[in-house]
Amino acid sequence: MDLDNKNSCKHSVKAVEEKGGVESEQILYNAHINTTELDERKLMRKVDLWLVPWFSLLYLLSFLDRTSIGNAKLYNLERDLKISDIQYLISLTVFFISYALFEVPSNIFLKRLRPSVWFAILMTLWGLFMTLQGVAHNYGDLVALRWMLGSFEAGLYPGMAYHLSCWYKRSELGIRTAVFTSATTLSGAFGGLLAAAISNMDGLGGKPAWAWIFIIEGLVTILVGIASYWMVQDFPDSATFLTKEEKTFVIRRLQGDDQYSAAGEKLQMKNVWSSFRDWKTWISMIQLMGCDMPLYAFSLFTPSIINQLGFRATPANLLTVPIYAFAAVVTCCVALYADRHGRRGWCNIIMLSLGGIGYIILIVSRNAALSYFAVFVATCGIFPVVPNTVTWIANNFEGSYKRGVTLALAISMGNVNGAVSSNVYRARDTPWYSLGHGLVLMYICIGITANSAMLYLLKKENAKRDRGERKEVIGFELEDNGNGRYATVEDAKREKGDNWSGYRYIL
Repeated sequence: MDLDNKNSCKHSVKAVEEKGGVESEQILYNAHINTTELDERKLMRKVDLWLVPWFSLLYLLSFLDRTSIGNAKLYNLERDLKISDIQYLISLTVFFISYALFEVPSNIFLKRLRPSVWFAILMTLWGLFMTLQGVAHNYGDLVALRWMLGSFEAGLYPGMAYHLSCWYKRSELGIRTAVFTSATTLSGAFGGLLAAAISNMDGLGGKPAWAWIFIIEGLVTILVGIASYWMVQDFPDSATFLTKEEKTFVIRRLQGDDQYSAAGEKLQMKNVWSSFRDWKTWISMIQLMGCDMPLYAFSLFTPSIINQLGFRATPANLLTVPIYAFAAVVTCCVALYADRHGRRGWCNIIMLSLGGIGYIILIVSRNAALSYFAVFVATCGIFPVVPNTVTWIANNFEGSYKRGVTLALAISMGNVNGAVSSNVYRARDTPWYSLGHGLVLMYICIGITANSAMLYLLKKENAKRDRGERKEVIGFELEDNGNGRYATVEDAKREKGDNWSGYRYIL
């Protein structure tokens, strides 16, 4: 809730901190409202039904629109636009550059504006540019439209990841992020089916099949974008589907989960810059770099890889369906385990290692059936790791602006490396694409290293806090011990966020 909202009602009550046993003044949101009769499970199911399915649809369309060019390529896109393989790869690359540039500003705008308005604007505009790809006449048209597509898609994923973190406790966020992120797997499956179906429109209205893929998918995105103005809920304090008691309950449970900013935070540049000064932000960027490049490489080129293994365009698209269905199941299973047991770092390391095995098989295989099997193994190190990493980042950054900026920075770094992925599967490397597979394997190794470093350093920091090495001085009558001096524990929480000595990182 924004502190600028004059109608907010907060009261101070005395409470004893569970962490450290320090008596301090706590702020209980809407202390005059009684929420004891609310059923927590029933309420959160209600929240789930309003947020997760619609976000899943938005992300499905987002990923479908950015990767459908891989399906369109199979229906003579390059021939009709008279572009070379290098020019095709450049058209993929420019999307990721514009996408990465606009993610951080977009998340700041999201916090200042209503998410329902911001998401509706973004989707409607990128849907327009998606549609216009269907009337591109040459290489220049395609590159310009891909740049604009990336610019407006940039705000959706980091925005949704941040937005969900404003509704759920840290132990609940993983499965929700995994469900809507699994839309990437569904978009892969659905994209193949849809492209195969739309290919039957070849020649209709004088347009080839690849053009209709862009036009149909773009028009659907525009319609869903307009509907998002009414379907997307903003923050818990202003949700139209919740009663006053339910809004209060949602915010209080977040505050009880060390999300002290749940009741509101003003935009101050120090909250934004705190993200840049935090070492966790930079490791988080490398973590997403290690899983996003493989994700985009996989999604953009799986149809082409299967096509080069001896299957024609439509069968190649259809053979991607079971791969993505399997990936969706694995993604949700990993998220459920991580939410329940909290071992997000180990989950990432193990799944990335499995993915590495899959790519080693792809590099050495010269058998189509074995390579197809290896693609299934490779999905284990790609699709589950992305939402688990995003959730892990959201879990360990307190302060709504700091968390939003960090998520945007990390996802931006991941998408910059998506530009790399669009240039490593070259036509001259067919049918086995050894260079592309080798570079993806290298990124997976980077991911394993970054996740191991994050796990080690967070564990080390938690141990220091357990030993009292980070404890602040409470009360101005005492001298500062180097960790900060504050009037109350509440002030320390608010000012230091996840650097507060009582805050414990999720491992």
